[in-house]
Amino acid sequence: MKFRILAVALALVGLGASARAQTVSTPHVASRLVAETRGAAPGSTVWLALDQKLDKGWHTYWRNPGDAGEAASFAWTLPAGWRAGAVAWPTPRRLPVGPIMNYGYEGEVLFPVPVEAPASARPGESAQVSLKVDYLVCAEVCIPGSATLKLDLPVVAGIPARDPVWGPAIAAALAAAPKPAGLAAHFQYAGGRLNLAVAGASLVGATATDTYFYPYDDKLIDHAKPQGVDRGPRGLTLALAPGAAFAGAKSPDAAKGVLTVDGHAYEVDARRGPPPPGSAGLGPPRAAPAAGMGLALAAAAAFAGGLILNLMPCVFPILSMKAAGFAGHGGEPGRARGQGVAFLAGVMTAFLALAMGLVVARSAGAAIGWGFQLQSPLVVALLALVILAAALNLSGLFEIGTSAQGLGSDLAARGGLAGSAMTGVLAVVVAAPCTAPFMGPALGYALTQPTVVTLAVFLALGLGFAAPFTLLAFSPGLIARLPRPGAWMDIFRKALAFPMYAAAAWLVWVLAQQTGSGGLARMLAAAVALALAAWLFGLAQRRHAQGGRPFVASSLAVAAGIACLATVIGARFGPATATAAAPTPGALAAQPWTPERLADLRAAGHPVLVNFTAAWCVTCQVNERLAFSS
Repeated sequence: MKFRILAVALALVGLGASARAQTVSTPHVASRLVAETRGAAPGSTVWLALDQKLDKGWHTYWRNPGDAGEAASFAWTLPAGWRAGAVAWPTPRRLPVGPIMNYGYEGEVLFPVPVEAPASARPGESAQVSLKVDYLVCAEVCIPGSATLKLDLPVVAGIPARDPVWGPAIAAALAAAPKPAGLAAHFQYAGGRLNLAVAGASLVGATATDTYFYPYDDKLIDHAKPQGVDRGPRGLTLALAPGAAFAGAKSPDAAKGVLTVDGHAYEVDARRGPPPPGSAGLGPPRAAPAAGMGLALAAAAAFAGGLILNLMPCVFPILSMKAAGFAGHGGEPGRARGQGVAFLAGVMTAFLALAMGLVVARSAGAAIGWGFQLQSPLVVALLALVILAAALNLSGLFEIGTSAQGLGSDLAARGGLAGSAMTGVLAVVVAAPCTAPFMGPALGYALTQPTVVTLAVFLALGLGFAAPFTLLAFSPGLIARLPRPGAWMDIFRKALAFPMYAAAAWLVWVLAQQTGSGGLARMLAAAVALALAAWLFGLAQRRHAQGGRPFVASSLAVAAGIACLATVIGARFGPATATAAAPTPGALAAQPWTPERLADLRAAGHPVLVNFTAAWCVTCQVNERLAFSS
């Protein structure tokens, strides 16, 4: 019984030690001064903290309140020899009010402060600590507040015991507070633009979906303007709207503040200078992706975009190859399922390869996106030749895989599956110039995320793209309705060659836009050599089928094929010479884009439409002829 009474007494003493801080209540705020430990040793530092609880809907302000408001002020009264350090301001949150942006706190907030005890402090005595805090608490109206808080802090010998209530709370507040992280930071101001570039090991792999810079100087930026972000392999670059500090003849030499990235807060001390390596790609920063776009939503949008991508005009020629493949099944479900799976594998492999190419190029600092491979004239030329070869095959000039191949003949299982897989790969390559609805936000999100997320979104895009053909392959009822193989198939096959010829012609036109007449001449020569090689190869196949010797024809076909590839691969494609087109009545005046020219026009207050286009972008060409021309 005595032991129980003693335990209760000790518990009450402990509660009393934790409850020594008195709460001072003012309108909408309850304040108290608390300590991390139950005392302070002579010559040590103890963390005290101002704890404030705010009514719902009310807020106080950070050290830089933003466009309006006032930061709290701290006035200490300490015994002789005791010293209080700087406040460890917690990371604020954005508090938009109409057209202005403020920075502050809601709910409950702790403001840790280090207090040094002198070596002359005597154990057994108690230090009387007092803090007068003045603040502004606001909702729809603002009310000045003030509280004088007192705390008795015992001086103890040895290491003081940790307060069981406030010790963990203050430690958590210090752990979450902004702190230096060895980040390299520089800023540049030119032409009315302010770019802040930050790089370091702490930012490697950051998604940067929730990034914001809180400056210490309230005049450094225009707080109400959005902050754009561009992510690099080792950091990021923010596009900030310069504030009043840059309006005078002399602009600031430093940009200090707090950078929040993916829930982490870092202190930043940026000086004028070029961006640190790995902070971001070249050019003006792009807008940050919407915070609401997560992996699940991005994957769903990518899947929907992949489905719709099958209906895009640039993908239609490949539908002919799919249709020809299904017609050859003759209603055989087993073969259809095998080719459906093979097509799916080809599509997924191509999308993964494309995604990895984007990831590698992005890690190297390149600013690229969907369809980037068609920026290379060599890739365009090779793709045009591949599609031309497919069209010549459909026309019957030569066969692939077997000398007796026909759409109605029995194909080896390996050859049929390989053909379906290659059809899937080719479909993805040809689909690269197209962007279907839902794809834009999904790909924009994917290209700003870590590699795993990027690959997941591209896999969802591939599944959507391959789903119609693959699901049809597993639908016995639909397959049973396909017509039986017959003579009609040869006519059907040759008719389907013409969309492929059209696709090849379109790619040749794209190459001409990229390289001019010199590149076009090389491309046409390579196409003639390819056609000759295909004809000779087909001649050798027919002679072999008749029991003859196809050596001469085969040798000539190989030589023509080598000449075709040498003509393309050995070419040094240069950019086409730009010629200024005569303006048409009512047309928008256009000029080549440069960062300097854009900055000059924005500084002069002129509205600017930046037309990000490409010769291979069908949507871009339509917009230019139907919308931008008037």
